[in-house]
Amino acid sequence: MSDAMPQKPETLAELIGRALANRSFVIGLAITLLIAAMALVSFFWTPYDVTRLIVADRMQPPSWKHWFGTDHFGRDVLSMIMIGARNSIAVAFVAVGIGMGVGVPLGCWAAARGGWIDEMLMRFNDLVFAFPALLSAVMITAVFGPSAINAIIAIGIFNVPVFARVARAGALSIWPREYILAARAAGKGPSRITLEHVLPNIANLLLVQGTIQFALGILAEAGLSYVGLGTQPPMASWGRMLFDAQTLMMVAPWLALFPGCAILLAVLGLNLLGDGIADIFDPRTRRRA
Repeated sequence: MSDAMPQKPETLAELIGRALANRSFVIGLAITLLIAAMALVSFFWTPYDVTRLIVADRMQPPSWKHWFGTDHFGRDVLSMIMIGARNSIAVAFVAVGIGMGVGVPLGCWAAARGGWIDEMLMRFNDLVFAFPALLSAVMITAVFGPSAINAIIAIGIFNVPVFARVARAGALSIWPREYILAARAAGKGPSRITLEHVLPNIANLLLVQGTIQFALGILAEAGLSYVGLGTQPPMASWGRMLFDAQTLMMVAPWLALFPGCAILLAVLGLNLLGDGIADIFDPRTRRRA
């Protein structure tokens, strides 16, 4: 009987109450909003101009003048972290958008059609999934050169099979339901059923996976920038800051400490947010509430 009809949706007030009662969601949302606010503010203001090299201020430790210190070129580390947040979020957001925009329709189509189409799409997903983002970036940059755009393409291609698998698995669990059979009996085609019944019921799965891939996208962008395949100078990047700091660890540890903590907080916040969203939409926790 539980599979006959979808669960009655909660009101907005109930959903907000469940969200605020979830510790992981609240902490993750707070950290994520802090990183996002820092990136947004960097569009309009940073403590110092990161394109200006002040040799007299090079290698300054954290102080009231430079809260996070300065690097070997005299650039303010806090300002660079703010701009690095903007670049990391932009790369991860677009890459996740590419993966979701291509992978979700493919996964839903495979689940709706089945047969050889499903098998062909899944084997193609396996082929793409065999090439991690770093290897894809190496191949792309070998042809087009290193840049943030090529990093976005590489991470986005890697995200496509991830979302296709999640969408297919979620859709396959929905298609046998009785309300889907009723929709088919009413004359609705596979595309309409997918849009009206399947996608709304797997939206929570896609949202949780989106937060996870967002965190992985930030990590991937930092890794690609660290090896010189991502964001290029003079644009600031957390991964590039770690690369520049690796030979100065004993002299200026703050150069690695602060961008490393920024990456840690961004990934931690998104993972906690994803865990919280999963708990909020989990029917088992809803019944216990």
